[in-house]
Amino acid sequence: MKQNAFEIIGGKPLKGELVPQGAKNEALQIVCAVLLTSQPITISNIPNIEDVNKLIGILGDMGVKVQQLSDDTYRFQADDVNLDYIFSEQYILTAGKLRGSVMLIGALLGRFKKAFLPRPGGDKIGRRRLDTHFLGLQMLGAQFKYDDEASTFSIEAEQLTGNYILLEEASVTGTANVLLAAVMAQGKTTIYNAACEPYLQQLCKMLNSMGAKISGVGSNLLHIEGVETLSGCEHRILPDMIEIGSFIGLAALTKSEITIKNARIDQLGIIPNVFAKLGIKMEFINDDIYIPAQEHYEIQKFIDGSVLNIADAPWPGFTPDLLSIVLVVATQAKGSVLIHQKMFESRLFFVDKLIDMGAQIILCDPHRAVVIGIDHQYPLRGIPMSSPDIRAGVSLLMAALSASGKSVISNIEQIDRGYQNIDKRLIALGADIKRI
Repeated sequence: MKQNAFEIIGGKPLKGELVPQGAKNEALQIVCAVLLTSQPITISNIPNIEDVNKLIGILGDMGVKVQQLSDDTYRFQADDVNLDYIFSEQYILTAGKLRGSVMLIGALLGRFKKAFLPRPGGDKIGRRRLDTHFLGLQMLGAQFKYDDEASTFSIEAEQLTGNYILLEEASVTGTANVLLAAVMAQGKTTIYNAACEPYLQQLCKMLNSMGAKISGVGSNLLHIEGVETLSGCEHRILPDMIEIGSFIGLAALTKSEITIKNARIDQLGIIPNVFAKLGIKMEFINDDIYIPAQEHYEIQKFIDGSVLNIADAPWPGFTPDLLSIVLVVATQAKGSVLIHQKMFESRLFFVDKLIDMGAQIILCDPHRAVVIGIDHQYPLRGIPMSSPDIRAGVSLLMAALSASGKSVISNIEQIDRGYQNIDKRLIALGADIKRI
C-alpha cells in the first residue's frame, strides 16, 4: 500500500479564522453509548476523521441503523443489533486496529450482558493498560476471560449489580467503560478516582438526558443509580480542545495572526494558561480566541526564578495530548522549559526529528526533555520525517510550517486519524502544503 505524505514549504506566516472540529475523544465515547438504547439518537458536531469513521462503520456492521443527516450530524438506532457479528473475523480485524473500540465493551455489557473484543491497537506512544476497565467491570459482576493465543477479551454477566468501585487510575476510557455498564446495573454504583475530563462530563450529560441517574458530574466521585431502560436523545459534541491548543501553538510558532472561532473557552481548563506561560498573547472575544502575530514570545520562570516545568496530569491538570505541541512551540521561544511526560513512555521520542531540524533539546530520559528556546534567531530547517502518532505528527507538521525550506512528512495516516482535513484548513490560511 502506497503511503501518503505531506510536502510543506515552511516559513510563511498564516492569517485567518479556524473553526475547531468536534472533539475526537468525546466522539469515540458518545458513539459507543448509542448501543445502550433501541431508540434513535442524534449526534451533531461529529468530526470527520479516520478513528471516528471506523467506529461508526463497526456499529453499522453490527446492525445499528446509521443515517448521515449532514456533514457532521448522524442519527443512530440500535434496535436490531446482531450480537453474533462481534465474534466474527471481520470484527476482530477492524476493532483490533482501533483504540476507541475498547469502549464498546461497557455499552454492550450494559445492555446485552456480554461483549467480545480483540486487543485494541492505536498510537505507538507506550503501553496503555486495560486492567482498570476490566477490574471495574468485574466489580459490577462481570466474568472476564482473556485468550492469550488469539489476543481477545470476552466478558459476560448474568446480571450487573451496583458496587463501590475505587479505580486504580483515573483512566478516561476506563471510567467511560465502567459508567456505560453501570447505568443499567441493578442498584447503586459509586466510582471513586473517576476521570473528570470534559469528555466524561459530556458522556454523563448525554446519559442523563437518556434517563440515566448520574450525580457528581465533573468531580472524581460519581454516583450512579441503575435504571432498567434508556431512551433516545440529541447530543452536541464539544469543540476539540487538543486542536484548539494546537492552533494556539501554531500561531506563535509561525508568527501568525489566527482567530479560533467558537472555542468553548469555559471547557478548556488550564490549557490557555499553559500557553500563556510560554509567552503567547491571546485575547478572548466572546467565545473566540484571537492570537495576534508575535515576533517573540518569552517563557516565564517560576516565582523563585527557577526554570519552568510543564507536566501532564489527569484533568483538571494539563492534558498529555498537548505536551508534544508545547514542546515544539518552546523550541522558538526565548528561555528554557522542562517538559515532563509522566503518563506515556514513548511520546517524546519524536524529538530527534526536531533536533535534526535545528532545535535545541536535551532528551533526559523517555519521560523528560529540556528545551532551550532559540527565540526565532534562526528558523528550523525542513527535513524528511515520519509521523509516529497523532499528536507528534501534528507537532512535526507545525515545526515544518515554521521551518525554512521543504519538509516531507510521511505516515500522515496517523495525522488523519485525529485531525479533519488539516491540510485544506491550513491552506485556507496561506500555508504551502500538499498531499503527495
